[in-house]
Amino acid sequence: MTGPRSLRERLALGGLLVTAVCLAALTLGFNLVLSRQLRGSADDLLHSRAEAAAATLDVQADGTLRRRAPVQGLPLGTAAWVYRGDRALQRAAGDTDEQQHADALAGTGLRTVQTPEPEAVRYYALPLPAVGPQVGTVVTSVRLDPYDRVQDLAGVASVGLAAVVLGGAYLLTRTLVGRALAPVAAMTEQAARWSSSDLERRFGQAARPTELAALAGTLDAVLDRLSAVLRHERQLSGELSHELRTPLSAIVAEVELLDSRPRSPQELRAGHAAVLAAAERMGAVLESLLTAARATTSGAPGRCAVLPAVRAAVDLLDAPAGLVHVQEQAPGLTAGVDAALLERALAPVLDNALRYCRSRVAVTVARGPEGPEVLVVDDGPGVAGGLGEAVFEPGVRDPDGHPGAGLGLALARRLARAGGGDLRLEGGGGAGGSFRLVLPAG
Repeated sequence: MTGPRSLRERLALGGLLVTAVCLAALTLGFNLVLSRQLRGSADDLLHSRAEAAAATLDVQADGTLRRRAPVQGLPLGTAAWVYRGDRALQRAAGDTDEQQHADALAGTGLRTVQTPEPEAVRYYALPLPAVGPQVGTVVTSVRLDPYDRVQDLAGVASVGLAAVVLGGAYLLTRTLVGRALAPVAAMTEQAARWSSSDLERRFGQAARPTELAALAGTLDAVLDRLSAVLRHERQLSGELSHELRTPLSAIVAEVELLDSRPRSPQELRAGHAAVLAAAERMGAVLESLLTAARATTSGAPGRCAVLPAVRAAVDLLDAPAGLVHVQEQAPGLTAGVDAALLERALAPVLDNALRYCRSRVAVTVARGPEGPEVLVVDDGPGVAGGLGEAVFEPGVRDPDGHPGAGLGLALARRLARAGGGDLRLEGGGGAGGSFRLVLPAG
């Protein structure tokens, strides 16, 4: 059997349990104290009546006991006996059992005894005189029925009151807990609604209780992460579209060319080779993006020789012979990334340099202070002065009217950073484009 699933019910039952324990302890303590007080009141009554009866007696010089006046004015339920030795000078009205209990206390000294329940009677024996040889005894008794009835009534009343308080405490706790949790439910509903329809909404820094403020901050952080994931997915979709557009266009163009007229065997082989190369490039694009995703999530580094990976990226360019020059300033450099990731990070930079250069693109492999570096410099107009770091933002292009989507450099930097490196813009406008690809040491 499982407990209540609702937090409201759990807290209400928890408060009910604590209240029940406290009320049980208070009720038990109250009844114990009341019982002791009632017994103390009965004893005080016995003592005071015994002393009042003793005040009506004189002890003579010869040791005899003389009664000056009968004991009168005792309250209802209280009786008194006066004994000289073991002979009764005065007897209270009562049944045989009461007379026998009183007679048994004559001459016994200071004592208090009580008959068993039900209908218990409490007796008190006061010796006379209080100092010296005992010549007489005053015995008083009181029935405990009135005290027992008071105790029983108080017990029932206290249990009833505890039950009423317990029920009221449960209802009050449940109501207060429900009101306290109502903002939590409202915030949860809002967060669920925003996550499906309006990811830009946030709870913000509005005045709230401390706990709700912490919850609002947590939910805002969750919505921020969810929004970032969706932006990443949109960006990845754009990057895939951008990177796959060129090889896909090449495949379509080759297929249309093959279908346009009869082709010789040599032309067919060349067309098939072009389609295969474009398909392989598409596969390389997909593999590099998957490699970047794995590098971002798992952080497991690869390792490759820098110069061969750079030459492989250059060989994929559709560039005239002698336009791109590769030089190595530090032979044998290795980087702590996969070769596919390095090639795909470098490819958009090379494409950008090839698009803007006039006559030359220089690619230099060197050792930098942070690790291996690949510097790509072209002799074109350079990055417009107003752009700067904005060239790495998705969708941002130089105002030259080229058909690109403005995602290449953004993809290149993301791939570089996914592998633990970076892509940086060197210099300013008018001095040629210059980009530095920084790689982690291998």
